[in-house]
Amino acid sequence: MTTTPSEYLQRDQPEGVPPLALTGERTLPDVPEENYWYRRHLVVYEWIAEQVRGLRVIDMACGEGYGTDVLARLAAGAVGVDANPEAHEHARLRYRRRNLRFERDLVDTFTEEADAVVFLQTIEHLQDPGAVLAHFRSLLGTGGCVYVSTPNVLTLAPKGAPRSGNPWHVHEYRRAEFERLCREHFGTVALYGLFHARKLRAHELALRLGWDRVHARLGLTARFYDRFTPAIAASDFALRAAGEANLERALDFLAVCRP
Repeated sequence: MTTTPSEYLQRDQPEGVPPLALTGERTLPDVPEENYWYRRHLVVYEWIAEQVRGLRVIDMACGEGYGTDVLARLAAGAVGVDANPEAHEHARLRYRRRNLRFERDLVDTFTEEADAVVFLQTIEHLQDPGAVLAHFRSLLGTGGCVYVSTPNVLTLAPKGAPRSGNPWHVHEYRRAEFERLCREHFGTVALYGLFHARKLRAHELALRLGWDRVHARLGLTARFYDRFTPAIAASDFALRAAGEANLERALDFLAVCRP
């Protein structure tokens, strides 16, 4: 299910919308080989969308724009912010709603009051994450909330390795370190973990029983994963609170932060 960054392009884009290439810096919809990672991110956006119903929300480092569009379905207004010119242009052309707009800017310089700020799978890319979190807090109105997610280095990196091989990541977090960073800037932090569910959980158990050896020996690898990966849905992941699961084993962490 791991996709090697390459010249994979998005398929079946609307007329006039330039497809984006998969580089490994951000995930993309409409790339079958990338579907695992896209759905892994999408399920968190869908959960947050329910929390920000009727609110003004900023989606920082929004990338391709699919997540901002999900938020806009229920939010009073959604702004997607990204500095990359190709991603910004793609998002602006593809996702159109009355309550949705995209701005090309840096996450640490874009300024607009909001009820919620969303910052998913990006804090690991930053040299100074504390300054960015402090900036997000300054944008919140009364009762506002910041949602921050990041991969768990313990499940992202190869066993025994200090970090993954992702060249875009500056620092990858363990649970305690990530929670401590968030608590340095917010009075209340609720931590959640993302886990495999349904068929991904079954696949996880099969791997423990030696499935990798079996499909390789039988020559089924390409045929199996060419069907399995595009069939993964957001419902094949589950977001659980700290009291419901061992977050040390989570795929990703989601911090819900309030001043």
